[in-house]
Amino acid sequence: MTEPYSLTLTEAARLVRERKLSPVDLVEAALTRIDRLDGSLQAWVVIDREGARSAAAELDREARHGHLRGPLHGVPIGIKDIFYTAGLKTEAGSKVLAGFVPDHDAEAVTRLKRAGAIVLGKLATTEFALLDPAATRNPWNLGHTPGGSSSGSAAAVAARMCHAAIGSQTIGSTIRPSAYCGIVGMKPGYGRISRYGMIPLAPSLDHVGILARSVADAAAMLDVMAGADPRDPGSLALASGGFIHAAARTARTPRIALLPAVFDERANSGTQQAMAAAVAKLAAAGACVEAVEAPPSFGEIVANTGLELIAEAAEAHRERFTEKKDLYGPGVRDVIERGLVTPAWKYIRALEVQRRFRREVDQICLRFDVILTPATPAAAPAGLGSTGDFSFNLPWSASGHPVVAIPCALTPAGLPVSIQLTGASLEEGRLLSIARWCEEILAFDALPPAAPS
Repeated sequence: MTEPYSLTLTEAARLVRERKLSPVDLVEAALTRIDRLDGSLQAWVVIDREGARSAAAELDREARHGHLRGPLHGVPIGIKDIFYTAGLKTEAGSKVLAGFVPDHDAEAVTRLKRAGAIVLGKLATTEFALLDPAATRNPWNLGHTPGGSSSGSAAAVAARMCHAAIGSQTIGSTIRPSAYCGIVGMKPGYGRISRYGMIPLAPSLDHVGILARSVADAAAMLDVMAGADPRDPGSLALASGGFIHAAARTARTPRIALLPAVFDERANSGTQQAMAAAVAKLAAAGACVEAVEAPPSFGEIVANTGLELIAEAAEAHRERFTEKKDLYGPGVRDVIERGLVTPAWKYIRALEVQRRFRREVDQICLRFDVILTPATPAAAPAGLGSTGDFSFNLPWSASGHPVVAIPCALTPAGLPVSIQLTGASLEEGRLLSIARWCEEILAFDALPPAAPS
């Protein structure tokens, strides 16, 4: 019999709906799994055993009486520790916020609970979702980074300690750890999910991210979180929903653009081989694949986005930094100090480059359904002193286009490699449909050895 913790989110939710599985059993299986594995993985910073068990009991009663709150009814998830959670510590991996307990939930958390999800606890993050690493280890190899900043979210989902999790992405903080940990990651388009109650880093770049075990799971998470919120200035005032149905539709064979000169040629040989094999499988299944030139402003986007980030991070932390500078880690402190002396003209120019790059990516998306690139230049590097290379994720955080990462292969050393699919603005449904098609063709089903059954 399949263990409850090994089910995908959508499988677990279906069994709850059919009254073949209890939310209580799901929570107990997850807590047992956490007790077994998290001593070595260190993905969790807060485990709300009492709250999760209480919620599971209530949701179980509701399910037995035929009342289901939504598509996530009774399924345990994790929350990155930069999202407010009422009654649970929210410290953002920093001494600066030690002991802080919010009195309300972030809007994304509110919507997940409203859909029936059960919050198991808070997941480790690099300090303020930036550079200084968390203690979390990669379940594929404990000596390697899980990536960041959504380190705990990726490790917990990969190790099957929760069925899905939310993270964030300002540069590469959802897609990179998803790739390093061999799971599905999704960065929806900018403004698609409210960031109200999410501790900001750089508001013009910040996105809520999704870490899951399948494309269908990511679609279910997006479906319940997406939608306008007047409390988030970047929120899209557009109707949302239908993502579950979009992911379930059979996609026509897609038109796929490659950008080999700025991605594949900068990847290491193992990633290049994995990408070539993945593209060959997709083409053999009917995809139309074409190499195209990079957008003209591509060469400027890395430096300009970095400047934008430090300027906005300095503003986000300015008052707190004045009072508690010595409590910040060295990486965050350096970013804030550089941002505080950034000239306004440089920041304004960076915003203009961002707008120009977004328009140029839009032009590619008029001709193709998705842009396919490696998710990272290489598999997760050894050591826990950094969270790896974010350069392949940065362009799509700057442009704000939606992205899905899907694992496609293992290196000879047994570490996962992923493709990254970037879709057109406001077209998450079409992107999810194509990602589901690619997922089925690539058929990656390996599990991390550091998190055995």
